[in-house]
Amino acid sequence: MKTGKVFLVGAGPGDVGLITVKGMEAIKQAEVILYDRLANPKLLEYATGDCELIYCGKLPDRHILRQENINDLLVEKALAGKIVVRLKGGDPGVFGRVGEEAAALALYQIPFEIVPGISSGIAAPLYAGIPVTHRDHAESFAVVTAHDKSKEGKPLLDWEGLVRGVDTIAFYMGVGNLPFICENLVNQGKPASTPVILIQWGTFGRQKTLQGTLADISEKVLKAKFTNPAIILVGEVISLREKISWFESKPLYGRQILLARTGESVSGMAQHLMDQGADVIEFPKWKKTVLPVDLKKVSSYDKILFTSPESVGEFFSAVFENGVDIRKIHADFFGASTKSVKALNDRGFIAQLAEEMPETGNLLIVGDDSILRRNSENANLMVTSKKELDFQFLPIFKRMLEEADGNTMVFPSSASVEPFIEALRESDIDTVELLKDLQVVSMGKQTMAAVEAAGLPSHGMPEKATKEALVDYLAGHLIKDV
Repeated sequence: MKTGKVFLVGAGPGDVGLITVKGMEAIKQAEVILYDRLANPKLLEYATGDCELIYCGKLPDRHILRQENINDLLVEKALAGKIVVRLKGGDPGVFGRVGEEAAALALYQIPFEIVPGISSGIAAPLYAGIPVTHRDHAESFAVVTAHDKSKEGKPLLDWEGLVRGVDTIAFYMGVGNLPFICENLVNQGKPASTPVILIQWGTFGRQKTLQGTLADISEKVLKAKFTNPAIILVGEVISLREKISWFESKPLYGRQILLARTGESVSGMAQHLMDQGADVIEFPKWKKTVLPVDLKKVSSYDKILFTSPESVGEFFSAVFENGVDIRKIHADFFGASTKSVKALNDRGFIAQLAEEMPETGNLLIVGDDSILRRNSENANLMVTSKKELDFQFLPIFKRMLEEADGNTMVFPSSASVEPFIEALRESDIDTVELLKDLQVVSMGKQTMAAVEAAGLPSHGMPEKATKEALVDYLAGHLIKDV
Protein backbone atom coordinates (compact mmCIF):
# COMPACT_ATOMS: atom_id res chain seq x y z
CA MET A 1 0.00 0.00 0.00
CA LYS A 2 1.25 3.45 -0.90
CA THR A 3 2.10 5.65 2.08
CA GLY A 4 -0.07 8.75 2.47
CA LYS A 5 1.01 12.26 3.31
CA VAL A 6 0.60 14.52 6.32
CA PHE A 7 0.08 18.29 6.34
CA LEU A 8 0.85 19.98 9.67
CA VAL A 9 -1.35 23.06 9.27
CA GLY A 10 -1.65 26.26 11.25
CA ALA A 11 -5.35 27.15 11.46
CA GLY A 12 -4.69 30.74 12.50
CA PRO A 13 -6.03 32.42 15.63
CA GLY A 14 -9.81 31.89 15.21
CA ASP A 15 -11.30 34.03 12.47
CA VAL A 16 -11.75 31.47 9.66
CA GLY A 17 -10.72 34.10 7.10
CA LEU A 18 -7.21 34.15 8.56
CA ILE A 19 -6.21 30.63 7.50
CA THR A 20 -3.71 30.57 4.65
CA VAL A 21 -4.73 29.57 1.11
CA LYS A 22 -2.39 26.56 1.35
CA GLY A 23 -3.92 25.55 4.68
CA MET A 24 -7.43 25.68 3.22
CA GLU A 25 -6.34 23.62 0.20
CA ALA A 26 -4.98 20.95 2.55
CA ILE A 27 -8.30 20.81 4.45
CA LYS A 28 -10.29 20.43 1.24
CA GLN A 29 -8.27 17.40 0.11
CA ALA A 30 -7.93 15.73 3.50
CA GLU A 31 -9.20 12.23 4.18
CA VAL A 32 -8.46 12.51 7.91
CA ILE A 33 -8.25 15.66 10.05
CA LEU A 34 -6.90 15.67 13.60
CA TYR A 35 -7.88 19.04 15.05
CA ASP A 36 -7.21 20.94 18.26
CA ARG A 37 -9.50 22.86 20.58
CA LEU A 38 -8.19 26.24 19.43
CA ALA A 39 -8.64 25.54 15.71
CA ASN A 40 -11.99 27.05 14.76
CA PRO A 41 -14.35 24.08 14.13
CA LYS A 42 -16.00 26.01 11.28
CA LEU A 43 -12.91 25.19 9.21
CA LEU A 44 -13.93 21.53 9.28
CA GLU A 45 -16.97 22.36 7.16
CA TYR A 46 -14.67 22.83 4.17
CA ALA A 47 -13.58 19.18 4.34
CA THR A 48 -15.19 16.54 2.15
CA GLY A 49 -18.32 14.80 3.46
CA ASP A 50 -16.49 11.51 4.04
CA CYS A 51 -13.45 13.00 5.78
CA GLU A 52 -12.76 11.43 9.18
CA LEU A 53 -12.62 14.06 11.95
CA ILE A 54 -10.67 13.30 15.14
CA TYR A 55 -10.72 15.68 18.11
CA CYS A 56 -7.38 16.11 19.87
CA GLY A 57 -8.43 19.01 22.08
CA LYS A 58 -6.55 19.79 25.24
CA LEU A 59 -7.73 21.62 28.34
CA PRO A 60 -5.59 22.58 31.33
CA ASP A 61 -7.29 19.98 33.53
CA ARG A 62 -7.66 17.13 31.02
CA HIS A 63 -6.36 15.78 27.74
CA ILE A 64 -8.58 14.17 25.12
CA LEU A 65 -5.52 12.69 23.40
CA ARG A 66 -1.99 12.88 24.76
CA GLN A 67 0.77 14.02 22.44
CA GLU A 68 2.24 10.54 22.02
CA ASN A 69 -1.19 9.23 21.01
CA ILE A 70 -1.53 12.03 18.44
CA ASN A 71 1.88 11.16 17.00
CA ASP A 72 0.88 7.50 16.75
CA LEU A 73 -2.40 8.37 15.01
CA LEU A 74 -0.64 10.54 12.43
CA VAL A 75 1.70 7.68 11.62
CA GLU A 76 -1.09 5.08 11.57
CA LYS A 77 -3.36 7.04 9.24
CA ALA A 78 -0.52 7.99 6.87
CA LEU A 79 0.76 4.41 6.67
CA ALA A 80 -2.79 3.41 5.72
CA GLY A 81 -2.39 5.58 2.62
CA LYS A 82 -4.48 8.56 3.81
CA ILE A 83 -4.02 12.28 3.19
CA VAL A 84 -3.91 13.57 6.76
CA VAL A 85 -4.20 17.11 8.10
CA ARG A 86 -3.10 17.97 11.60
CA LEU A 87 -4.98 21.23 12.25
CA LYS A 88 -3.48 23.34 15.01
CA GLY A 89 -4.57 26.73 16.35
CA GLY A 90 -2.35 29.68 15.46
CA ASP A 91 1.01 28.74 13.96
CA PRO A 92 2.20 25.15 14.41
CA GLY A 93 5.75 26.28 15.15
CA VAL A 94 4.78 28.58 18.02
CA PHE A 95 4.20 26.40 21.09
CA GLY A 96 2.41 23.93 18.81
CA ARG A 97 4.71 20.92 19.37
CA VAL A 98 4.98 20.50 15.62
CA GLY A 99 8.61 19.45 16.00
CA GLU A 100 7.60 16.33 17.89
CA GLU A 101 4.97 15.38 15.32
CA ALA A 102 7.30 16.00 12.39
CA ALA A 103 10.01 13.89 14.06
CA ALA A 104 7.58 10.99 14.51
CA LEU A 105 6.65 11.15 10.81
CA ALA A 106 10.29 11.42 9.73
CA LEU A 107 11.11 8.29 11.76
CA TYR A 108 8.75 6.30 9.54
CA GLN A 109 9.84 8.16 6.37
CA ILE A 110 6.31 9.52 5.92
CA PRO A 111 6.19 12.55 3.60
CA PHE A 112 4.89 15.69 5.27
CA GLU A 113 4.62 19.44 4.86
CA ILE A 114 4.43 22.12 7.52
CA VAL A 115 2.01 24.94 6.62
CA PRO A 116 2.57 28.10 8.70
CA GLY A 117 -0.34 29.95 10.25
CA ILE A 118 -0.93 33.40 11.72
CA SER A 119 0.10 33.31 15.36
CA SER A 120 -2.34 34.46 18.04
CA GLY A 121 0.35 36.56 19.72
CA ILE A 122 0.34 38.90 16.74
CA ALA A 123 -3.24 38.57 15.46
CA ALA A 124 -5.12 38.93 18.76
CA PRO A 125 -3.41 42.24 19.62
CA LEU A 126 -4.12 43.57 16.11
CA TYR A 127 -7.82 42.70 16.50
CA ALA A 128 -7.70 44.60 19.78
CA GLY A 129 -6.18 47.63 18.01
CA ILE A 130 -2.55 47.04 19.04
CA PRO A 131 0.38 46.49 16.67
CA VAL A 132 3.08 44.60 18.57
CA THR A 133 5.77 46.90 17.14
CA HIS A 134 5.73 50.64 16.47
CA ARG A 135 8.71 52.84 15.82
CA ASP A 136 7.65 55.30 18.52
CA HIS A 137 6.82 52.71 21.17
CA ALA A 138 8.27 49.26 20.51
CA GLU A 139 11.19 48.13 18.36
CA SER A 140 11.27 44.56 19.65
CA PHE A 141 8.74 41.82 20.30
CA ALA A 142 8.88 38.43 22.00
CA VAL A 143 6.52 35.48 22.27
CA VAL A 144 6.85 33.61 25.53
CA THR A 145 5.25 30.51 26.99
CA ALA A 146 3.53 31.34 30.26
CA HIS A 147 3.81 27.84 31.68
CA ASP A 148 6.20 24.94 31.35
CA LYS A 149 5.94 21.16 31.81
CA SER A 150 7.12 21.21 35.43
CA LYS A 151 4.77 20.13 38.21
CA GLU A 152 4.20 23.75 39.26
CA GLY A 153 3.90 24.93 35.66
CA LYS A 154 5.88 28.12 36.37
CA PRO A 155 7.96 29.17 33.34
CA LEU A 156 11.74 29.25 33.79
CA LEU A 157 12.60 32.36 31.82
CA ASP A 158 15.38 34.93 31.50
CA TRP A 159 13.29 37.59 33.20
CA GLU A 160 16.18 40.08 33.27
CA GLY A 161 16.71 39.64 29.51
CA LEU A 162 12.99 40.13 28.81
CA VAL A 163 12.88 43.37 30.80
CA ARG A 164 16.13 44.80 29.43
CA GLY A 165 15.91 43.67 25.81
CA VAL A 166 12.24 43.44 24.77
CA ASP A 167 9.67 46.24 24.40
CA THR A 168 6.51 44.16 23.81
CA ILE A 169 6.00 40.70 25.32
CA ALA A 170 3.19 38.29 24.43
CA PHE A 171 2.64 35.52 26.98
CA TYR A 172 0.62 32.55 25.72
CA MET A 173 -2.03 30.83 27.87
CA GLY A 174 -0.79 32.33 31.11
CA VAL A 175 -3.84 33.53 33.05
CA GLY A 176 -3.17 31.11 35.91
CA ASN A 177 0.43 32.34 36.23
CA LEU A 178 -0.32 36.04 35.81
CA PRO A 179 0.69 37.10 39.38
CA PHE A 180 3.97 35.19 38.95
CA ILE A 181 4.61 36.90 35.60
CA CYS A 182 3.88 40.40 36.91
CA GLU A 183 5.99 39.87 40.01
CA ASN A 184 9.05 38.73 38.06
CA LEU A 185 8.83 41.54 35.52
CA VAL A 186 8.57 44.19 38.26
CA ASN A 187 11.37 42.59 40.30
CA GLN A 188 13.67 42.85 37.28
CA GLY A 189 12.95 46.54 36.77
CA LYS A 190 9.83 46.79 34.63
CA PRO A 191 7.80 49.76 35.95
CA ALA A 192 4.68 48.69 37.83
CA SER A 193 2.76 51.22 35.69
CA THR A 194 3.56 49.31 32.47
CA PRO A 195 0.33 48.65 30.53
CA VAL A 196 -0.96 45.08 30.32
CA ILE A 197 -3.90 43.74 28.33
CA LEU A 198 -5.47 40.29 28.26
CA ILE A 199 -7.19 39.26 25.03
CA GLN A 200 -9.47 36.24 25.33
CA TRP A 201 -10.63 34.31 22.23
CA GLY A 202 -8.77 36.81 20.05
CA THR A 203 -10.17 37.41 16.51
CA PHE A 204 -13.45 35.62 17.33
CA GLY A 205 -16.65 37.63 17.63
CA ARG A 206 -16.62 36.68 21.30
CA GLN A 207 -13.25 38.34 21.81
CA LYS A 208 -12.96 40.02 25.21
CA THR A 209 -10.26 42.28 26.58
CA LEU A 210 -9.20 43.36 30.06
CA GLN A 211 -6.70 46.17 30.50
CA GLY A 212 -4.60 47.26 33.45
CA THR A 213 -1.01 47.58 34.60
CA LEU A 214 1.55 45.20 36.07
CA ALA A 215 0.46 46.54 39.46
CA ASP A 216 -3.27 45.86 39.22
CA ILE A 217 -4.04 43.44 36.36
CA SER A 218 -3.92 40.29 38.55
CA GLU A 219 -6.59 41.67 40.86
CA LYS A 220 -8.73 42.73 37.88
CA VAL A 221 -8.51 39.24 36.40
CA LEU A 222 -9.74 37.69 39.64
CA LYS A 223 -12.68 40.08 39.84
CA ALA A 224 -13.65 39.56 36.20
CA LYS A 225 -13.08 35.78 36.42
CA PHE A 226 -11.06 36.05 33.23
CA THR A 227 -9.82 32.72 31.88
CA ASN A 228 -7.81 31.12 29.09
CA PRO A 229 -7.56 30.94 26.13
CA ALA A 230 -5.96 34.36 26.30
CA ILE A 231 -2.92 36.28 25.19
CA ILE A 232 -1.25 38.47 27.83
CA LEU A 233 0.40 41.47 26.20
CA VAL A 234 2.83 43.68 28.12
CA GLY A 235 4.25 46.95 26.81
CA GLU A 236 3.81 50.68 26.19
CA VAL A 237 2.48 50.01 22.66
CA ILE A 238 -0.86 49.11 24.25
CA SER A 239 -1.51 52.87 24.56
CA LEU A 240 -2.29 52.93 20.81
CA ARG A 241 -5.43 50.90 21.37
CA GLU A 242 -7.60 53.94 22.15
CA LYS A 243 -6.87 55.42 18.71
CA ILE A 244 -6.92 52.43 16.37
CA SER A 245 -9.26 49.85 17.87
CA TRP A 246 -11.28 48.65 14.87
CA PHE A 247 -12.67 45.17 15.38
CA GLU A 248 -14.65 46.02 18.49
CA SER A 249 -16.25 48.92 16.59
CA LYS A 250 -18.02 46.61 14.15
CA PRO A 251 -21.84 46.80 14.43
CA LEU A 252 -22.32 43.18 15.55
CA TYR A 253 -19.27 42.85 17.79
CA GLY A 254 -20.35 40.86 20.85
CA ARG A 255 -23.17 39.07 19.04
CA GLN A 256 -22.86 35.31 19.34
CA ILE A 257 -25.41 34.01 16.91
CA LEU A 258 -26.87 30.56 16.45
CA LEU A 259 -28.14 30.35 12.86
CA ALA A 260 -30.52 27.60 11.73
CA ARG A 261 -29.21 26.09 8.52
CA THR A 262 -31.02 24.33 5.69
CA GLY A 263 -28.18 24.12 3.14
CA GLU A 264 -24.99 22.05 3.11
CA SER A 265 -22.45 24.86 2.85
CA VAL A 266 -21.66 28.01 4.82
CA SER A 267 -24.45 30.45 3.97
CA GLY A 268 -24.08 33.95 2.58
CA MET A 269 -26.02 35.23 5.58
CA ALA A 270 -23.56 33.63 8.01
CA GLN A 271 -20.62 35.16 6.16
CA HIS A 272 -22.25 38.60 6.16
CA LEU A 273 -22.94 38.43 9.90
CA MET A 274 -19.32 37.41 10.56
CA ASP A 275 -18.07 40.26 8.36
CA GLN A 276 -19.98 42.62 10.68
CA GLY A 277 -18.20 41.26 13.77
CA ALA A 278 -20.50 38.48 14.98
CA ASP A 279 -19.63 34.94 16.00
CA VAL A 280 -21.87 32.57 14.06
CA ILE A 281 -22.58 28.91 14.73
CA GLU A 282 -24.58 27.31 11.94
CA PHE A 283 -26.63 24.25 12.82
CA PRO A 284 -27.37 21.59 11.77
CA LYS A 285 -24.68 20.38 9.39
CA TRP A 286 -26.10 18.43 6.47
CA LYS A 287 -24.56 16.04 4.00
CA LYS A 288 -26.01 15.34 0.60
CA THR A 289 -26.14 12.51 -1.88
CA VAL A 290 -27.04 13.54 -5.45
CA LEU A 291 -29.62 11.19 -7.00
CA PRO A 292 -30.28 10.26 -10.65
CA VAL A 293 -33.40 11.91 -12.08
CA ASP A 294 -35.82 11.12 -14.90
CA LEU A 295 -35.97 14.00 -17.37
CA LYS A 296 -38.18 12.37 -20.02
CA LYS A 297 -41.20 14.57 -19.25
CA VAL A 298 -39.38 17.75 -18.27
CA SER A 299 -40.48 19.58 -21.44
CA SER A 300 -44.17 18.96 -20.67
CA TYR A 301 -44.41 21.31 -17.66
CA ASP A 302 -45.67 24.88 -17.62
CA LYS A 303 -44.07 25.77 -14.30
CA ILE A 304 -41.00 24.49 -12.43
CA LEU A 305 -40.57 25.44 -8.77
CA PHE A 306 -37.08 25.13 -7.26
CA THR A 307 -37.13 24.73 -3.50
CA SER A 308 -33.49 25.70 -2.85
CA PRO A 309 -30.43 27.16 -4.59
CA GLU A 310 -28.83 23.70 -4.41
CA SER A 311 -31.75 22.17 -6.32
CA VAL A 312 -31.14 24.64 -9.16
CA GLY A 313 -27.57 23.46 -9.59
CA GLU A 314 -28.52 19.78 -9.29
CA PHE A 315 -31.29 20.13 -11.88
CA PHE A 316 -29.16 21.83 -14.51
CA SER A 317 -26.24 19.47 -13.92
CA ALA A 318 -28.64 16.59 -14.64
CA VAL A 319 -29.95 18.36 -17.74
CA PHE A 320 -26.41 18.74 -19.08
CA GLU A 321 -25.28 15.22 -18.15
CA ASN A 322 -28.36 13.71 -19.83
CA GLY A 323 -27.87 15.70 -23.02
CA VAL A 324 -31.18 17.55 -22.73
CA ASP A 325 -31.39 20.71 -24.86
CA ILE A 326 -32.44 23.48 -22.45
CA ARG A 327 -34.34 25.17 -25.29
CA LYS A 328 -36.87 22.32 -25.17
CA ILE A 329 -37.84 23.24 -21.59
CA HIS A 330 -40.62 25.79 -22.01
CA ALA A 331 -41.67 26.12 -18.35
CA ASP A 332 -41.58 29.34 -16.37
CA PHE A 333 -39.13 29.12 -13.44
CA PHE A 334 -39.97 29.98 -9.84
CA GLY A 335 -37.99 29.91 -6.60
CA ALA A 336 -39.20 29.15 -3.09
CA SER A 337 -36.86 31.83 -1.72
CA THR A 338 -34.96 34.89 -2.91
CA LYS A 339 -31.78 32.78 -2.87
CA SER A 340 -33.37 30.24 -5.21
CA VAL A 341 -34.51 33.01 -7.55
CA LYS A 342 -31.00 34.49 -7.52
CA ALA A 343 -29.51 31.08 -8.36
CA LEU A 344 -31.77 30.99 -11.42
CA ASN A 345 -30.99 34.61 -12.33
CA ASP A 346 -27.26 33.84 -12.14
CA ARG A 347 -27.79 31.18 -14.82
CA GLY A 348 -29.45 33.71 -17.11
CA PHE A 349 -33.11 32.92 -16.38
CA ILE A 350 -35.83 35.36 -15.41
CA ALA A 351 -37.46 33.80 -12.35
CA GLN A 352 -40.06 34.85 -9.79
CA LEU A 353 -40.89 33.94 -6.22
CA ALA A 354 -43.30 31.08 -5.58
CA GLU A 355 -46.05 33.38 -4.32
CA GLU A 356 -46.17 35.00 -7.78
CA MET A 357 -46.76 31.65 -9.47
CA PRO A 358 -50.14 31.32 -11.28
CA GLU A 359 -52.51 28.56 -10.19
CA THR A 360 -53.04 27.18 -13.69
CA GLY A 361 -50.64 24.92 -15.58
CA ASN A 362 -48.68 21.73 -14.93
CA LEU A 363 -46.26 22.10 -12.06
CA LEU A 364 -42.98 20.31 -11.33
CA ILE A 365 -41.40 20.79 -7.89
CA VAL A 366 -37.62 20.25 -7.77
CA GLY A 367 -35.70 19.74 -4.53
CA ASP A 368 -34.11 17.33 -2.09
CA ASP A 369 -36.00 14.47 -0.46
CA SER A 370 -37.68 16.82 2.03
CA ILE A 371 -40.19 17.73 -0.71
CA LEU A 372 -41.66 14.23 -0.35
CA ARG A 373 -43.25 15.43 2.89
CA ARG A 374 -45.15 18.32 1.35
CA ASN A 375 -48.72 18.31 0.05
CA SER A 376 -48.25 18.03 -3.70
CA GLU A 377 -51.55 16.73 -5.07
CA ASN A 378 -51.47 19.23 -7.93
CA ALA A 379 -47.80 18.81 -8.78
CA ASN A 380 -45.20 16.25 -9.72
CA LEU A 381 -41.97 15.94 -7.75
CA MET A 382 -38.36 15.62 -8.89
CA VAL A 383 -36.04 14.61 -6.06
CA THR A 384 -32.52 15.63 -7.04
CA SER A 385 -30.70 14.71 -3.83
CA LYS A 386 -31.01 13.10 -0.44
CA LYS A 387 -30.15 15.31 2.50
CA GLU A 388 -29.39 13.85 5.91
CA LEU A 389 -27.95 15.00 9.18
CA ASP A 390 -24.17 14.79 9.41
CA PHE A 391 -23.88 12.99 12.73
CA GLN A 392 -20.10 13.47 12.82
CA PHE A 393 -20.71 17.18 13.50
CA LEU A 394 -23.07 16.73 16.47
CA PRO A 395 -20.30 16.45 19.11
CA ILE A 396 -18.47 19.31 17.37
CA PHE A 397 -21.60 21.45 17.66
CA LYS A 398 -21.91 20.62 21.37
CA ARG A 399 -18.32 21.72 21.98
CA MET A 400 -18.92 24.95 20.06
CA LEU A 401 -21.93 25.69 22.27
CA GLU A 402 -19.88 25.02 25.41
CA GLU A 403 -17.08 27.36 24.31
CA ALA A 404 -19.41 30.15 23.21
CA ASP A 405 -21.81 32.28 25.22
CA GLY A 406 -24.71 32.51 22.78
CA ASN A 407 -27.06 35.47 22.97
CA THR A 408 -28.92 35.46 19.63
CA MET A 409 -30.88 32.93 17.54
CA VAL A 410 -31.76 33.56 13.88
CA PHE A 411 -34.24 31.52 11.86
CA PRO A 412 -33.72 32.47 8.19
CA SER A 413 -36.86 30.77 6.84
CA SER A 414 -39.93 28.84 7.97
CA ALA A 415 -38.36 25.72 6.43
CA SER A 416 -35.43 26.00 8.86
CA VAL A 417 -37.48 25.64 12.06
CA GLU A 418 -38.49 21.98 12.15
CA PRO A 419 -35.14 20.55 10.92
CA PHE A 420 -33.38 22.64 13.57
CA ILE A 421 -35.58 21.20 16.34
CA GLU A 422 -35.18 17.65 15.04
CA ALA A 423 -31.39 17.96 14.85
CA LEU A 424 -31.23 19.31 18.42
CA ARG A 425 -33.31 16.33 19.50
CA GLU A 426 -30.71 14.05 17.91
CA SER A 427 -28.09 15.88 19.98
CA ASP A 428 -30.11 15.39 23.20
CA ILE A 429 -30.58 19.15 23.48
CA ASP A 430 -33.92 20.66 24.45
CA THR A 431 -34.74 23.49 22.05
CA VAL A 432 -36.78 25.59 24.48
CA GLU A 433 -34.11 25.27 27.17
CA LEU A 434 -31.38 26.25 24.69
CA LEU A 435 -33.25 29.33 23.47
CA LYS A 436 -34.76 30.56 26.72
CA ASP A 437 -32.06 33.21 27.31
CA LEU A 438 -31.45 34.05 23.64
CA GLN A 439 -32.92 36.83 21.55
CA VAL A 440 -34.82 34.91 18.85
CA VAL A 441 -35.12 36.70 15.50
CA SER A 442 -37.16 35.49 12.52
CA MET A 443 -36.69 36.46 8.89
CA GLY A 444 -40.23 37.36 7.86
CA LYS A 445 -43.79 36.81 9.04
CA GLN A 446 -44.05 33.21 7.83
CA THR A 447 -40.88 32.32 9.67
CA MET A 448 -42.07 33.98 12.86
CA ALA A 449 -45.37 32.11 12.60
CA ALA A 450 -43.48 28.80 12.27
CA VAL A 451 -41.29 29.67 15.27
CA GLU A 452 -44.31 30.51 17.44
CA ALA A 453 -46.25 27.45 16.22
CA ALA A 454 -43.33 25.30 17.40
CA GLY A 455 -43.70 26.76 20.90
CA LEU A 456 -40.39 28.63 20.77
CA PRO A 457 -39.71 32.12 22.11
CA SER A 458 -39.97 34.90 19.54
CA HIS A 459 -38.67 38.45 19.87
CA GLY A 460 -39.05 40.13 16.51
CA MET A 461 -37.96 40.38 12.90
CA PRO A 462 -36.21 42.87 10.60
CA GLU A 463 -38.24 45.11 8.28
CA LYS A 464 -37.16 43.10 5.26
CA ALA A 465 -36.01 39.49 4.91
CA THR A 466 -32.49 40.45 3.79
CA LYS A 467 -29.12 40.00 5.43
CA GLU A 468 -28.54 43.77 5.34
CA ALA A 469 -31.84 44.43 7.14
CA LEU A 470 -30.95 41.73 9.68
CA VAL A 471 -27.67 43.48 10.52
CA ASP A 472 -29.52 46.79 10.96
CA TYR A 473 -32.09 45.11 13.20
CA LEU A 474 -29.50 43.41 15.41
CA ALA A 475 -27.38 46.56 15.64
CA GLY A 476 -30.43 48.60 16.63
CA HIS A 477 -31.95 46.16 19.14
CA LEU A 478 -30.02 45.46 22.29
CA ILE A 479 -29.68 41.85 23.36
CA LYS A 480 -32.72 41.18 25.51
CA ASP A 481 -32.75 39.83 29.01
CA VAL A 482 -35.40 37.16 28.43
